[in-house]
Amino acid sequence: MKLKVINIDHHRNGICGAPFDVVLFDDQGPEGSRKVAILFEHEYHCAVLDVAKLAAGDIAFGSNSWRGDRFEPFLRRAAAAFHKAERTGDLTNRKEEE
Repeated sequence: MKLKVINIDHHRNGICGAPFDVVLFDDQGPEGSRKVAILFEHEYHCAVLDVAKLAAGDIAFGSNSWRGDRFEPFLRRAAAAFHKAERTGDLTNRKEEE
């Protein structure tokens, strides 16, 4: 799987919601496109959507639904690296490739 992270950020989700990370990335594989992932704290809580389809209003299962489990390991590693850089104050390189 060839992925390139464009940007990552953390959302605290208000004062009582479950916080999550958002990862914008390019999927450079056979079904390649720009995608956005929402990663909640717990493993297997990962949603992935195609950005162009989302912008066109397509949120349908089977059309704009991607297997989060395929992307999750890489995305969680990228998010962990982002959080480590955030703690050390080194956010100069937020991009990562696999």
